[in-house]
Parts: sequence; C-alpha cells; structure tokens
Amino acid sequence: MTGEQITGKREILLVSDFDQTLSYNDSGIVLCEMLSIRGFLERVAGLSKIHLIQQGGELPYLLLHDPEFRCVRKEHLSAVGNRIRLKANIGYLLQLLDQIDDYHFTFHVVSAAPEEVIQSALEGIVPAENIHGTQFRYDPGVGEIQSIIRVPAGNGKVAVVEDLRAHLGLSHDSVVYVGDGNSDVNVMLHVNRFDGLTISVSEKTSAAQIAKRTVLSEDALGVLVPILQDIAGWNSMQIRSFFTSRGLVLQDWDRVRTDWLTIRSAGPPDTPLLEGRT
Repeated sequence: MTGEQITGKREILLVSDFDQTLSYNDSGIVLCEMLSIRGFLERVAGLSKIHLIQQGGELPYLLLHDPEFRCVRKEHLSAVGNRIRLKANIGYLLQLLDQIDDYHFTFHVVSAAPEEVIQSALEGIVPAENIHGTQFRYDPGVGEIQSIIRVPAGNGKVAVVEDLRAHLGLSHDSVVYVGDGNSDVNVMLHVNRFDGLTISVSEKTSAAQIAKRTVLSEDALGVLVPILQDIAGWNSMQIRSFFTSRGLVLQDWDRVRTDWLTIRSAGPPDTPLLEGRT
C-alpha cells in the first residue's frame, strides 16, 4: 500500500540541490576562504575542462586528491555549513507545503556538497536523514579524508533521486526537482523524461534551458509558484490569495515564456516558403 492510499492525498517527492539553490554560496569557495586556500575556481575550471569527474563533484575530488586540501577535517566542513548564507524562508516553505490541500510533500536535499556542510547549514530546518550529500570515509587516527563513499553528482544524483522515488513508491510524474547549475542537467533530463516537474532558480546555466520552469527569487518561497501552478493546478488569483492569507505579497511577478521555433515547408526540401502578409 502506498503512502498516497494511506493519507488520501497525492504524494509528491520534492528534491532540491543545495549550493546556490537553497544558499547563495558555493561550499568550496567558503571552505577556501576559511582556510586561506587560493585558486579554487581555477582548479574547478581545470577539472571541468579535462572531464575527469562528473560536473559538480569537483570539491570532493579536490578534498581527496589536492595536497592543499589534505588538512580538511570533518569539523572544518561543519564550520563551513555555519558560514553558508541561506536563502530566506526555507523552513517556512516546508510549513506552507504542508498546507496545500490534497497534497503531501516529502522534501529531500540531494547535492554533491559534503554532507557535513549541508547538515550543519540546514540544522533545525531539514532532518539529517533527508539530506544526501557527498559522504567521506575518515582516517580514524588522524581524521583526514581517506576515501569517498558517495558523490551525488551527474548520474550519481539521478541514482539518489530514483532510490528515493522507489522507496516512497511514487510514480515518476510525482517528482519535482529544483536546481541551479550544470551539475543538475542529468537529473533534470531524467525527471523531464518521465513527466516530472523541473525548476531552475538561475537563468544563466544549462539547467535553465532544460528546466520546465525557471523562478528567479531571493526567497525560497519562490518555488511555490510553479508547484502550485503545475502540480496543484492553481491559477494566479488562487496563488496570490494563498500568499496574502499568510501575510505575504507577491510583488514584481513577471512570467515570460519564450518559444523558439524553426519553421520549415511541408513540401519537398527545395520548396520555398510562401511569403505571408499581416
């Protein structure tokens, strides 16, 4: 028996990336600033250029292989989480999701960022068991990173999302994925393929071209808008009323949709297009 049959509500798995999706900061940049390590972005660009690892998994690779990062311990990663600047109202987002009639949302974070960073940053907001980041094995003697257990990047992120969906007993179209960058492309393509909903929170990456919806907001509550529209089927008046009844106002809500089309003749390949007049 599925959870949907038990609760009488439609069950939805809502999965979000972490770095620059729920936060404004990249974990690697914050770590390097804390430890006075220079050249992080250059190292990431170099790894990306040679396609050595899955995109998004650069920081775990550096933590394991770069000599300058050998000093990093578990407590350093937790300290990074405390320095991460989160988007506003993540906790309130989870509360409001529980107030949407006929739907029950299960929220998980899936990211290539170190799990200790995410757990520290979201402590008291998201349960630790709902956070799936990069896991390391530490040397029991000196505490340095010994090996990588799991990196949810690229296809690894797809695998985690699929495991969560299967564990909850949900259909593929009951998955919503929120991300911001190129590391989210694989999982967005996967979710789109099975009619789930993908939301990008950035317009400057490949993810924005793939995602079904793009929401630009400094507030985590922004993702509620496409969820209420595309999942719950609400119109703009209902959405505004939902926010207003909770003391919130939607300002500067501009939705722009661009259709990119190539128009070809239905006749033989050499048939010219007819000129039209308006």
